[in-house]
Amino acid sequence: MVPTSDKGRFYAFGRVFSGVVRTGQKVRIMGVNYIPGKKEDLFLKSIQRTVLMMGRDTKQIEDCPCGNIIGLVGVDQFLVKSGTITTSEVAHNIRVMKFSVSPVVRVAVQPKNPSELPKLVEGLKRLAKSDPCVLCYTEESGEHIVAGAGELHLEICLKDLAEDHAGIEINTSDPVVSFCESVSAVSSITCLSKSPNKHNRLYLRAEPMSMELQNEIEGGTVNAKDDVRSRANYLTDAYGWDSNDGKNIWSFGPDSVGANILVNATKGVQYMNEIKDSFVSAFQWASKEGVLCDENMRGIRFNILDVTLVTDSIHRGSGQIIPAARRVLYAAELTASPILLEPMYLVDITAPENALSGIYSVLNRRRGHVIAEERRVGTPLFSVKAHLPVLESFGFTADLRSHTAGQAFPQCIFDHWSSIGVVGVDKRASEVCTNIRKRKGLKEQVPPLENFNDKL
Repeated sequence: MVPTSDKGRFYAFGRVFSGVVRTGQKVRIMGVNYIPGKKEDLFLKSIQRTVLMMGRDTKQIEDCPCGNIIGLVGVDQFLVKSGTITTSEVAHNIRVMKFSVSPVVRVAVQPKNPSELPKLVEGLKRLAKSDPCVLCYTEESGEHIVAGAGELHLEICLKDLAEDHAGIEINTSDPVVSFCESVSAVSSITCLSKSPNKHNRLYLRAEPMSMELQNEIEGGTVNAKDDVRSRANYLTDAYGWDSNDGKNIWSFGPDSVGANILVNATKGVQYMNEIKDSFVSAFQWASKEGVLCDENMRGIRFNILDVTLVTDSIHRGSGQIIPAARRVLYAAELTASPILLEPMYLVDITAPENALSGIYSVLNRRRGHVIAEERRVGTPLFSVKAHLPVLESFGFTADLRSHTAGQAFPQCIFDHWSSIGVVGVDKRASEVCTNIRKRKGLKEQVPPLENFNDKL
């Protein structure tokens, strides 16, 4: 989506892959969430104008054959970020672009003048359209959140928002980093939770997943749509899973794509299929809002070990199963040495030799650690690679320049998630957890295990 001189309108800028696109042609506009055969995220509209974009000028043309890059007018209100336009009834939508960065730095924005809130909301919609990597959403607390890939990216997005898209003065909160919750050991006990009517019992354990598997799930190599048998064989061969467990994966979460897995490891239990939907929805809910500080879970495998269900189906509806399942998932997380994960940047710094000492002192002060340092052949420059916590990256560029007399150039890309420590054991992890809970308006203490785990 490319902004036009017209306030708030966009050219849909893209390539014609086959056929000819014409002004006034009736087309099917397929958004990102369109699934072939379904009706959602699909619009039937006609193209108002076809324009050729040359530098800052645009030239209107009648039609455009395939192979060319073209701008379309009149389809912008049906698309966010990207989409596929076709006249064929049976066409599949083109895959969405994947980015090597994920939006991990967030700020809350609000208008200086409260009466201009509608303008801000409209501006956020336009910002989401114009930048493929930015995320704009509203939290449950009512805050409008803008998430970007880093401090600089966010700064530019907010400048665009204030000056172009919304055209109003805005206040922003301090940048906030997303964390993830995970576990570092197998649950110390088998957790038990009873349904509100005390007739159904769920037994569960949590265990950590290997980093490679988490990355494969997030990369889409292992996902919910795979063939069950081939996925089970792959998990058995690559990660040593039990083949029955591999075939009985109920769900990935959050949003059915995250790096957490719910496995039905029960043997010969009746009525399991009847409670599957309830259990999966509880798992999606729990994995989106973990027990430590309401952040997403990552890298946890939950095994349902046993279930005792009442024979009468009226007493094991979703109203009984969902609360019990959510409680037992939280209990399993709390008993498995819960840890907080923080996002880490891979920083690539280019600088001459005499600036290296300044680089090291800045990195040490910000909990960064150098992983490689090499001289660029044929130049006096050194290339330093280091891991730096996103939490410590605010003001990093300015700090680095001031300590190296402006000779060092850093580039940050999101690299991986790294553990801060076990909550309740390590001081720092507990402090971070308390601060997040304070910020979200929750009680400062993590709820105790007794709230979730029932006695036999």
